[in-house]
Amino acid sequence: MGANRTWMCNSFDMSHWDYEEVAAELLRALRGRRSQNAFSRRLGYKSNVVHCWEAGRAFPTASRTLHAAARVGVDVPAALVTLYRKPPGWFERLDATTPEGIAQFLNDLRGHLSLAQIAAFTGRNRFAIARWLKCQTEPRLPDFLRLIEATSLRMLDFVAALVDPSTLPLVRDRWNELERSRRATYEHPWSQAVLRLLETQAYQRLRSVRLGWIAARLGISLEQERQAVEALLHTQQIEITGGKYQVRSESRVIDTRRDPEAAWALRTFWADVALTRLKGRGEGLFSHNVFGVSEHDLGRLRELQKAYFNEVRAIIAQSEPVERVALLNVQLLPLA
Repeated sequence: MGANRTWMCNSFDMSHWDYEEVAAELLRALRGRRSQNAFSRRLGYKSNVVHCWEAGRAFPTASRTLHAAARVGVDVPAALVTLYRKPPGWFERLDATTPEGIAQFLNDLRGHLSLAQIAAFTGRNRFAIARWLKCQTEPRLPDFLRLIEATSLRMLDFVAALVDPSTLPLVRDRWNELERSRRATYEHPWSQAVLRLLETQAYQRLRSVRLGWIAARLGISLEQERQAVEALLHTQQIEITGGKYQVRSESRVIDTRRDPEAAWALRTFWADVALTRLKGRGEGLFSHNVFGVSEHDLGRLRELQKAYFNEVRAIIAQSEPVERVALLNVQLLPLA
């Protein structure tokens, strides 16, 4: 699930979200113009349980939330597919709105993150997390949102897959910010490398911005440096403080798959960058292997590649201090 994203931070900072309030707003958006009583009845409850949900006194489980979304016309499988490159195989045998579907979804997001890591990121007991992942119990909606953010930094994209994020007061501004940043990433791909460079110790040691320093470090032109910096400033991913560019602490992960055509162009761009560096015999690890393999084992290699990217994601998320900016390109494709 994580191969086509640009990481916006090297550590998880989840303290800026009030997950209970986001959950209440999400439920309110799903209800729409219906009364709380009408929505409760539509979901099969005799009492006005929706009032308790929206007041934050109680919350539905993750599966009950997705069931509620389905009841009001949301295509839940299609919504979840937006968080994958393609529909996962378990969609054919599990209902995404069931506890079993929720557990599978969370395990997909988890990748190779340990229980201890997830517990540290969420502030939740690792034994409770283990029970959620094993489908022994289910997380309430706020904890479900916490888990999505902790394991993928994509809670905003998940919310947007279910409802219009502009209808959630707590989410609206950050969603608009994310969308602007996403467009900047598509239009100025080098902006993300510049963003990472500004986090390095080498840049932090500079007393002030020096024109051309970024270009020289990344091996790009002065015009590419200018365009990238302007895009980052315009989208408020960075700001100027004390004569230097500073990465804003609110910078977030960008899922570049939301626009498939733009995402394809972005992958092509970075593949071209890698090819240019390869032709110039630049620093890096370049390898290839042309081989014959069974259809079954090719599938195993695809799964291995996914697992590799999940492990990379976990390492990047915890890597400190930032000393280098790197590009990872891995291709696995059938030739015949």
